[in-house]
Amino acid sequence: MKSLIRENGAEALVGLLVVLLAAWFVLFALQRTGGRTSGDAVHVTALFPNAVGVSAGTDVRVAGVKVGSVSGQKLDPQSFQVAMTLALDPAIKFPSDSSAAITSEGLLGGTYVALVPGGSETPLKSGDTIIDTQGSLDMMGLIGQFINKSGSGGSTDSSTGGTSPDGTAATPAP
Repeated sequence: MKSLIRENGAEALVGLLVVLLAAWFVLFALQRTGGRTSGDAVHVTALFPNAVGVSAGTDVRVAGVKVGSVSGQKLDPQSFQVAMTLALDPAIKFPSDSSAAITSEGLLGGTYVALVPGGSETPLKSGDTIIDTQGSLDMMGLIGQFINKSGSGGSTDSSTGGTSPDGTAATPAP
């Protein structure tokens, strides 16, 4: 038995180190990505008209710094807006008149919720609702408008016999 331990001791030690390294990596990844939310987080609801690109786990940031994450979203049956639940860091007291906007890191970057603190003395509490919000932009629609120049008016002068983009005769402006 002792010879077996001597022969396989190095392999057992390497295996133990691999398991410890894997456990450390999992804990590190959970901490960096916000995979675990603390039970004492401040849970507030924000109503957005459009929430394209946002799902549970998406970052909530203030000035580029992560201060929470999206913990859930559902369609509000009364307003037909997205009711998004935000889990915010309880150590940071956000004013109750804060606003939220869905934005992206760039043209090819990820999407996150940008929280803009207001000026109120009263802090947000669990169960509060942020109603001053801005939904996500339809980037593909904007790019399509730019390419097709559909946002530039597009009509030509009717005195030269031009037509508008829908094919009807253009009328001169009064």
